[in-house]
Amino acid sequence: MSNQPLDADRPTGPRRWGLFFAGIWLFYLLSPLAEAWHRRDELRGWVAMPAIVVFALVYLGVFAAMRARRQFAPFRAPLRLSQGIAVILALVTLAVVICATVGQKGTATAVYIAVACVICLQTRAAWAVSVTVALTTYAATAWVPGWHRDEGILFGTLVATLAIWGISQAINRNVEVLSVREENARLELADERNRFARDLHDILGHSLTVITVKAELANRLVDVDPDRARAELADLERLSRDALADVRRAVQGYRELTLPGELARARTALSAAEIVADLPNSTDDVPTDRRELFAWTVREGITNVIRHSGARRCTIVLGPHEVEVRDDGRGPSVAAAGNGLTGLRERAAALGGTVLTESLQPGFSLRVVVP
Repeated sequence: MSNQPLDADRPTGPRRWGLFFAGIWLFYLLSPLAEAWHRRDELRGWVAMPAIVVFALVYLGVFAAMRARRQFAPFRAPLRLSQGIAVILALVTLAVVICATVGQKGTATAVYIAVACVICLQTRAAWAVSVTVALTTYAATAWVPGWHRDEGILFGTLVATLAIWGISQAINRNVEVLSVREENARLELADERNRFARDLHDILGHSLTVITVKAELANRLVDVDPDRARAELADLERLSRDALADVRRAVQGYRELTLPGELARARTALSAAEIVADLPNSTDDVPTDRRELFAWTVREGITNVIRHSGARRCTIVLGPHEVEVRDDGRGPSVAAAGNGLTGLRERAAALGGTVLTESLQPGFSLRVVVP
């Protein structure tokens, strides 16, 4: 069931007044109606008056059907083809009756028929019928005895057709623009969700791995070395709080990491996993715009070393243009490394960098190079 309010599709703003504005143009039917009233002492006057009223109601019904479209829907025929043809035939029949009873003033109906054609029929059929109506009405003004040639009815009918057709095209173009905007918004939302999922993987994957290792170490030490076990548990509490803070920053949209902070975490994590750490003591050589990328590289590399490599030694080499995380283990499997490396490649690509992986004998190397 839709969560939209019941009046979500109710016309608002200019759409609410659409039928009123359509009715204003019925002003031009007052001339044949007045002529019919003047002939009320004749049968044709009484035939013409209801014919004009019905003609106006059918015309307004066409606009009412169009007005019932969903907001921001493309401009298209509101009726089925058979219904549209029936409406046009009804209007043409009424127009013939009106012209036969009140004379040339009844030709004002031609403009309304042309407008209804554009609304009820497809473009080619609408233009064909509208032009036929315009030419036929103009020919009638020239050939019917007692009528005078009226180029204005030909011009007015064609201009009305062109105007409504132009409005329909403008509506469709606007709908296309709105559709493109909605699609772009949807893609941006999907991209943001992917970014958020990637960040949670990077943040929680590393933090939970370290917490798990420390918990295992504390469990082994609780009977052997209670003091160190308590120290590991205290460290475990601190890491849990840090992980919670990282998740909160990710939720709030803050993605900044510090390279020194990641190196410090790497040293702690490797020590807890009983892996010898060979890490740089300074990050001064790394340009500011590359520090976040290199920090993510250290985080991803250390997570994979601890979780998958079975290494005894891990080395991080840091320079102005590259960072490398190298170990002497068996390296991560393709499935294990896939998600993290995909996210890392996206970040590197944003700076024109490249992610390089290499299997060593023994060991594995993860390197990010930014020219």
